[in-house]
Amino acid sequence: MSHALDTIDHMLIERWQRDLPLTPYPFTALGVPLGLNEAQVIARLKRFIDGGLATRIGAVLAPNTVGASTLAALSVPAGRLEAVAAIVDAEPGVNHNYEREHDFNMWFVVTGADRAAVDATLRRIAERTALNVLDLPLMCAYHIDLGFPINGRRAVVDKTAQPPCTPDLAAIRPQDTPLMIALEDGLPLVPRPYLTVGEAVGLSEAAVIDRLGALQAAGIVRRLGIVVRHRAVGFSANAMAVWDVPDDRIDDIGRAFAAHPSVTLCYRRRVAPDWPYALFVMVHAKARDAALHVIDELNRENDTGTFKQAVLFSRRCFKQRGARLSADRKVA
Repeated sequence: MSHALDTIDHMLIERWQRDLPLTPYPFTALGVPLGLNEAQVIARLKRFIDGGLATRIGAVLAPNTVGASTLAALSVPAGRLEAVAAIVDAEPGVNHNYEREHDFNMWFVVTGADRAAVDATLRRIAERTALNVLDLPLMCAYHIDLGFPINGRRAVVDKTAQPPCTPDLAAIRPQDTPLMIALEDGLPLVPRPYLTVGEAVGLSEAAVIDRLGALQAAGIVRRLGIVVRHRAVGFSANAMAVWDVPDDRIDDIGRAFAAHPSVTLCYRRRVAPDWPYALFVMVHAKARDAALHVIDELNRENDTGTFKQAVLFSRRCFKQRGARLSADRKVA
C-alpha cells in the first residue's frame, strides 16, 4: 500500500472487518469513536481500496447459499503454470486462484448461479488445459471468517459460538439474490450506501437494512465490513493444512480446530480418488514458522498427529476477488 497506515487506520481496520452498522448512515457511525466525520471515514476507506489493502467494504457470504461454489485443483507441469493460470483466471466464475506447494499445485474457487454453472466452468477448464480437475465441494463449514488482526493479536473474532454446518436457507427471500449480486463489488462509498444499493434493486433503504440483518442472523452473511487482502496487511505465510480423518470423528475434530484462535477457515470437503483429505484448515500467519506452530498445536491438542496430513503453503496468488453470482460480469 502506497500510503503508510496511521493509528486511526489501524483502529478502523481492526474494528470494522465485521459488524458494519446497519443504519442509514453507517460511515458516520464508524467515525464517532475515532473522532472522524463521515467524509474522513469514506476518504480512508477509499484509500484502503485504491491502495490494494482492501478489496471492498461489503458482505462475505457462506458458501452455497446464494449460488453454488466448489474448491478445485490441478496438477500443472511447472513450465505451464502461467499459461494454465491465464486460462483459469479468464473464467468469470473463478474468484481465487493460488499456486501451492504440492503435486496439486494450482488451487482455485469456482462460483456460479447454481451447480450446473460450476460444472460448466470446470468442464471448460479441463478441456482448455487438457488436465484433470480435482473437484472438492463443501460438505460442512465449521468456521469461515478471514478477518485479520493487523496489530498482531491472535484473533479478531469471538469463536465461543460456532455456526451450524449449513446456514438457515429458509431465511432467503426472492429479493435476496439481486441484493447479493448488487453487493458483489461492495457497498458504494457514499453517505447512504444502503439507499443507493436499494435503488439499484428496487428495494427501500429500510428493506435493504432489514434483509442484511436477517441474512446475518441466518448465517448466510458471515460478516459485513472491510474485506482486507491478507498479504497487504502482512499475512504472507498462507498455509492450507489438510487431514484424512475418520468419518466418525471429523465433525468433532473440525469444530475443535475451528475454535483455535489462529484458524481463519475450517471446513469439510468431499474426498476424491486422488485426494483422501476431507478436513481443511487455513492458517494465515506473518511467518512460515508461525503457521507451522499453529498446525502443530492443532495436532497436539486434538491427538491428530498420526492421521495422514499435508501442509500446502501458497507460493503466489494469480487471482483474488469477491465471488461473482451474475453471469454478465466482466472478468476483473
